[in-house]
Amino acid sequence: MTDKKVYQCPECGLHYRDDETAKKCKAWCNEHKSCNLEITQHSVETKKLREQTKA
Repeated sequence: MTDKKVYQCPECGLHYRDDETAKKCKAWCNEHKSCNLEITQHSVETKKLREQTKA
């Protein structure tokens, strides 16, 4: 079993595999009160959704 750490944006709640992307998401969310598609495409949730639609 592998235990992979994820980081959550406290503003929108999306999860990321690396802290840097989660920080970018938080900064964007704080400044613009919205999500950025260039950032959210790297979220764990988006990647899971892509995998499900391929099946």
